[in-house]
Formats: sequence, structure tokens, C-alpha cells
Amino acid sequence: MFLRRFLPDRFTCALIVTVLLASLLPCRGTAASVFNVLTDLAIALLFFLHGAKLSREAVVAGMTHWRLHLTVLGSTFVLFPLLGLLLRPLLQPLVTPALYLGVLFLCTLPSTVQSSIAFTSMARGNVPAAICSASASSLLGIFITPLLVGVMLESHGQSGLNWGSIGAIVLQLLVPFVAGQVAQRWIGRWVQRNRSVLSYVDQGSILLVVYTAFSAAVLQGLWKQIPLPVLGGLLVVNAVLLAIALLMTRYGSRALGFDREDEITIVFCGSKKSLASGVPMAKVLFAGHPLGTIVLPIMLFHQIQLMTCAVLARRYAARPVELRCDGVGEGAI
Repeated sequence: MFLRRFLPDRFTCALIVTVLLASLLPCRGTAASVFNVLTDLAIALLFFLHGAKLSREAVVAGMTHWRLHLTVLGSTFVLFPLLGLLLRPLLQPLVTPALYLGVLFLCTLPSTVQSSIAFTSMARGNVPAAICSASASSLLGIFITPLLVGVMLESHGQSGLNWGSIGAIVLQLLVPFVAGQVAQRWIGRWVQRNRSVLSYVDQGSILLVVYTAFSAAVLQGLWKQIPLPVLGGLLVVNAVLLAIALLMTRYGSRALGFDREDEITIVFCGSKKSLASGVPMAKVLFAGHPLGTIVLPIMLFHQIQLMTCAVLARRYAARPVELRCDGVGEGAI
């Protein structure tokens, strides 16, 4: 049972198989063009279904907790980018410059939605606030991430923001999401009853992007450029970033006077980075770059954060039920 906590889940196994498939049988030519079109359609469908699924009532219920939301957004869009820049002299020597560009991109991404909410619920945290914070992070990331990427690229010695990228991201991600919100009154209940459909679209779109990205990277000699010691260095870089984020969100929330339920929400929403948003954004923002090196840090960070947060959620959930002044236990609501 102890070892099972650290075993990769089915989606991680699927990612590994996809990378192996792209390494052995990369798509090229006409097949690559077809996969690119399929990927764009799958991503649009993904954000449409997310829009149809997101409960407006839950978001409104959590919106009043503005201090918590600002803390989560500060961790996601301020703390992480600063860590990526400030720690670069220490961390970049562990990887290649191209991979560290992917690490910087990782630092600009919004928080996850599903896993942040799931871990908050498992740990008996403030679930309505988690729904609001994670959702707001995902939506604001459509605008904030491209701006941060422009700043990061300039600090990395490359050309800055291409403003057309924001328009492309809005068209590909935000427009389908808004359409899903509009269609929620007709299909919202069906989407809620068939969450597995959203899960398949979510994972399928990521796998499609990963396959096309790694196919192109393999054809450009990706694995010749990334030896095993560099992969090990990338694991260390990701682990350091996650560890600092977890420590700062945990003890920072306590210093700011948040209670334990809010601390849990801040820890799980403020320390995560979204693979579901990051992969399609990378496809738009880094057109012309070797996407394999941009996506690889996100994929590794995704698995590390899931394994680490699963352990943390169990530890939080095992804490004794605390009685509030009204006599109701915090775990009973």
C-alpha cells in the first residue's frame, strides 16, 4: 500500500507510452498536418466542456474569500516566476538552456482545476474556495501566462511577446470556454453526469499534443540533445521548485492568519501547474520552437506534484477533527 502511493497512474503511463511511440514512430508530412488539426479540435472541445461543467453557483459561493484568492494567484503568477528567474544561476547548470526555457514557461502557467479541487476535498479543506481559485487561475492564465512568457523570454535573451499569441490563445481556449458556459443551461447536467467524457477529452487532447510535439522534436534530434544526466537534473529542478512552493504556501498562509481549511486550499491550489492548459498554450506561444523541450518539464512536474500532493492530502486528512466554538467539527461540514 505504501509503494502504491508512488506508482504512476494510468494517465502517466499513457504519457510515457505516447513519448515512446513518438520516439519510435514519429508522425511527419501529411500525417503531422492531420494530427495538428485533430489536436486543435480536441483542445477546443476540451475547453468547451470545461465551460459547460463549471458551476456558476460554486464560483459565486467562493468569490467572497478574496484574500485567499489573491494569495493563490500571487503564488501562481508571482512566486513561481520569481523562483524561476532568481534560481536560474543555481538550477540552469543542471539542464540545457532549451530545457530551462521550458522550466520558465512552467513557472508562468495557471493552477490545475480538477486535481486542486480533488486534493482539497480529500484533505478536508475549503472546497468552494478551491473551486473558485483554481477556476479563476485557469481563466486568468489565458491572459497572464502569455504576458509572463514575454517577460521570461526577454530575461532569457530571446525575443519578447508576440501579441498575436494572445489572440490565438483567446480564440482557441477562451472562446470555446465561453461557448460552453452559454450552453451550460442545455448540456450542463449531461456533462456533470458524464464526467468520464470530459476526462477522456482532457487526457486525449494532451496525449495528441504530446505526440505531435515529441514527433517533431525527435525528428530534430531531441534525445541526442538530452542525455540521462540532464533528465536527472530536470527532475531535481522540478522537485526544488515544488518543494519551495509547498513550504511557502503552507507557512505563508499561516503567517497571514488563515485557518487550517484555507491553508489546505492555498497549498493545493497555489503549488500546482496545469498540464491541461500548459500543453496547448505551448503549442501556440512557442510555434517554431522545439516543443518537446518546452513540454517535457511540464510533464515531469505534473507527475511529481500528483505524487507529492497525494501524500500531503492523506496527512492533512488524518488530522484530528477540530471543534469550532459552535461545537461543530470542521470535518463534518
